[in-house]
Amino acid sequence: METQTLGFAHFLSQGDAVAHFLLAVLLLMSVATWYLIATKTVSNWKMRRRARAFLGHFWEAPDMLAVGVRLREQGVGDPFSHLTHHGLRAAEQHRNRSSQRLVEAGSADEFLTRALRRAMEQDTARLEYGHTVLASVASSAPFVGLFGTVWGIYHALLNIGMSGQGSLDQVAGPVGEALIMTALGLAVAIPAVLAYNAFTRANRLLLAELDGFAHDLFAFMSTGIRAEDRGIPPHVLARVA
Repeated sequence: METQTLGFAHFLSQGDAVAHFLLAVLLLMSVATWYLIATKTVSNWKMRRRARAFLGHFWEAPDMLAVGVRLREQGVGDPFSHLTHHGLRAAEQHRNRSSQRLVEAGSADEFLTRALRRAMEQDTARLEYGHTVLASVASSAPFVGLFGTVWGIYHALLNIGMSGQGSLDQVAGPVGEALIMTALGLAVAIPAVLAYNAFTRANRLLLAELDGFAHDLFAFMSTGIRAEDRGIPPHVLARVA
């Protein structure tokens, strides 16, 4: 009859401070993992929808002035519009440069290249938000659960030794109950691993597309499609950038 009381509830009631602390750590890891999964899934979906809308307008726009007007009206809400915004600002800043600061050194193409590279670095950091947490949970949660199992088995064996009863049913029950921690560790780690891999792959594909767009944008802004080449006054571009 005593073995019928074994289970998760019995494990919680009989666990010491270390076991409860490990359970709290696993619970915190699980909450953080599912929070990141939910928030990043929603934000990525919104970002891709805005990116599709911006790219559709970008490729249909007659010139960069129309793109700048679109950015001023709609704002920056995805990596592609963010990259374009930095490119337009860089072009205007280079035209108004004083040539007295190191950041303004170099030709227009070099200035634009640095601006686009900084924008891509910012987008990369933004896209990788939360990945460190997911990777840490995926790698450490199984070991936290394993430590809880070892700790539970240690105390179960001590109690069995002190009681003087070493039959199979007296050993198998507490040891099997201690394995709950290993199962919990795996239950926390598996979603984190899957989410990390999915988000990493999605970011890799997006950054590859963004890199190709950056080359196209650089070509548009450095070869004959500049605002001044189309007779657009610099102060007009300054308002839209």
